Amino acid sequence: MRLLAIDTAADLCAACVWDTEAGERGRCTLELGKGHAERLMAVIDEALAKAGSTYADLGAIVVAVGPGSFTGVRVGVAAARGLALALGVPAVGVTTLEALARQAREESPGRPALARIEAGRGQAYVAAFSAAGELTFGPAALALAAADTLIRDRRDILLAAGKTADIAIYARCGAEKLAAGAPPAKPKPLYLREADAKPQEGFALPRKALP
Repeated sequence: MRLLAIDTAADLCAACVWDTEAGERGRCTLELGKGHAERLMAVIDEALAKAGSTYADLGAIVVAVGPGSFTGVRVGVAAARGLALALGVPAVGVTTLEALARQAREESPGRPALARIEAGRGQAYVAAFSAAGELTFGPAALALAAADTLIRDRRDILLAAGKTADIAIYARCGAEKLAAGAPPAKPKPLYLREADAKPQEGFALPRKALP
């Protein structure tokens, strides 16, 4: 089966076509920062072209669901759900924290991992996983001091720090979830705190009652 993995949870806008038997077939990755919504479909089209595939060849969609950029995550999840609905295929979400931890464990097998993403506002997003990939803590938004204490208290643990993982990691994680057999729940954004941007008070217009 060929699946499409997409990641817009951080600065990257990335897409990868993954064959569950042959591995990666094609990818496209852009360093954007902002503007994921305007570029994502072109990135997907380029990944498909490099893989020699079309949308009709896809059997599933995998998407990074955060935590990460509030807007970026929403763009990716909305695209994944829309594509899955249009193609009649399942969509599955993979968190940025589990992808970071998976990447670290692949580089140093046999050890548990703690994934950490700097979240601003004096916080970090963290989650801990066993050597087998089972979630043992989190995901949670912690004060930096609490995150540092959590890392110190766990011995022989891999620290997986960054903003996001390689797009192929999301593809492999998603493929494994699909192979587990249970129908995946529809992906939805993982928000561990409220968005940084909030509406200004005093400028909201009164709501009108619907007829």
